[in-house]
Amino acid sequence: MPVNRRKILMFGGAAAAVTVAGGWSMLATPSLSRASAPWVAAGKGFADPRLNALSYAILAPNPHNRQPWQFTLVGDDIIDITCDLDRRLPDTDPFDRQITIGFGCMVELLRQAAAELGYSAQIDLFPDGPAQPRINSGRIARVRFVDDRPQRDPQFAHAIDRRSTKEAFDGRPVPMDQLRGLGDAVPAGLIYGHSANPDQHALLSDNAWRGWVMEQETPATRRESIDLMRFGNEAVIAEPDGIDMGGAFLSAGNAAGIVTAQTLDDPASYAYKSGGDMYRAMVDSTPHWAWIMTPTNTREEQFNAGIGWIRLNLAAQRMGLSVHPWSHCLQEFPEMADLFNELRQHLAPDGETIQMFARVGYGPKVPASPRWPLEAKLVDV
Repeated sequence: MPVNRRKILMFGGAAAAVTVAGGWSMLATPSLSRASAPWVAAGKGFADPRLNALSYAILAPNPHNRQPWQFTLVGDDIIDITCDLDRRLPDTDPFDRQITIGFGCMVELLRQAAAELGYSAQIDLFPDGPAQPRINSGRIARVRFVDDRPQRDPQFAHAIDRRSTKEAFDGRPVPMDQLRGLGDAVPAGLIYGHSANPDQHALLSDNAWRGWVMEQETPATRRESIDLMRFGNEAVIAEPDGIDMGGAFLSAGNAAGIVTAQTLDDPASYAYKSGGDMYRAMVDSTPHWAWIMTPTNTREEQFNAGIGWIRLNLAAQRMGLSVHPWSHCLQEFPEMADLFNELRQHLAPDGETIQMFARVGYGPKVPASPRWPLEAKLVDV
């Protein structure tokens, strides 16, 4: 894996402590290619068109890369979609709003993949009712495949290349016509916006930074993320979800005791402070912020926000732009309430709900996130 700025920031001067024989080449770690194999396997070797479409759908963005979806094949043409309730985020996402958005991303990618294969994906959303205040074992959706040769979606061409760029951008501003073009990708019924002037940008950047700090300084939410970190290539391969801390630098840092669950939970540690430097660089290099809102906050609207997000993400990929969801300030745990309300008063004074908030700019090419293979997500009946 190429060395990137994010990993250099994480180590800084401590890199020498884990240098082996004057370099990194002798570090014996297995390749991460197994963890990203589903990106290569998508659409290949599945006799059932539902499986072919699902092999693309599982590549959708989702919070903390939890990949909470489960699929049950019913008859010859139906998929029932449910949530693995153990893969929710009770501290940072106590009402499963972000998890629901992730399902919207996944089902939209499923719909696009089905159309590419010549099938309409007829979606019955929440057929067992939209559970509140949290998702339950009821179905998120029932999807029926109909062989009727629908119009293909041109965005699907970018599905394999789509990324969330969790890196510092190069700071170049994005042309206004491209920022507006991202909004054109968002379906009707959703409200799209982007930072429009320096004063607004500064306000949003300040809120974004303080949101990250609040999540980090709140023990329960910090530890929820730490518990989902996969340290070293072997851990990433064994559990290809959560937060990827693989690659030569981070594997070596973990082996040397520099980057561990314990050091990242210790505000006095080098790793903890370096993480702050890394995220501060992300905020400072962001030329624009963008957001998606809904009129209220129903489960259906949360799901539709996910449709809007994946479409915006694919449009950005087509334009050569980088996007990175910045969900900290939207999280609904008590300690974040003041920052959440501050952002909402600025962007949604009429009571709309901000569902997605993100960085937009020009970033480096990043590798695909780890994914469980499709078979791990199929439920036997």
